[in-house]
Amino acid sequence: MANNAVTLKAVERTVFGKGSARRARRDGQVPVVVYGHGSEPRHLLLDEHSTRLTLRGNDNALVELDIDGEVLLAIAKDVQRHPIRPGIQHVDFLLVNRNERVEVEVPVVVVGDAEPGTLHMIELAHVIVSAPAVSIPESIEVDVTGVAGGAAIRMADIPLPAGVTAVTDAEADVVNVAEGKAVASEVAAEESAEAEAE
Repeated sequence: MANNAVTLKAVERTVFGKGSARRARRDGQVPVVVYGHGSEPRHLLLDEHSTRLTLRGNDNALVELDIDGEVLLAIAKDVQRHPIRPGIQHVDFLLVNRNERVEVEVPVVVVGDAEPGTLHMIELAHVIVSAPAVSIPESIEVDVTGVAGGAAIRMADIPLPAGVTAVTDAEADVVNVAEGKAVASEVAAEESAEAEAE
C-alpha cells in the first residue's frame, strides 16, 4: 500500500499549446494538471523518467508534488502513456489530504491454483474501491486455491485490506473458474461456427 508518498519535483508550466507540450516532452518533461478541492487547476511539468518510475505498475500512486518548496499531496487519476515506446505523455492528478477517502479503480490479480483441470477467467480486470488516500492498494488479490470448476468468485467473496471497502457491486462476478474440458468444447464450437460463417 502507498503509505509513503513519492516526492516529485515540479515546475509551473507557463507556456501552453501542443507545440510547447511537444518541446517539454523532447526535453524529458511531462505536462501534468493538478485539480480538486475546489481549487483552480494547476499546470505543471515533471521529470518524465521519475514520473514513469513512480507510476510503473501503480496508476493510483500517492505523490507529493514539490513546487519550489510548496508541497501538494495528490493521486494520479488519468495517465496517458505513449502508444509505442515507454513514456508518459500526460498525467491528471487529484489533490487529496491524508485524512480523506478516495474512490479508485484497482487491478485484479489472481493468486493460487484452482482445482486441476480447471481454468480461471477474470471477468472484471479492475474493481472500484474506497480507501484512505494514504493506503490505496496497488491491486486486489483473488485467491482461487482449491476452487472447483463452475464456481464464480463475486466481489462480496473477496477479502479486502483493512480500511478498504468495495464500491463495485457485491454480486458482480470478478473471477470465474470453469472446467477445462467445458472451455475447450466451447472454443471448438465457436471456431466451427466461425468456419461455417466464412
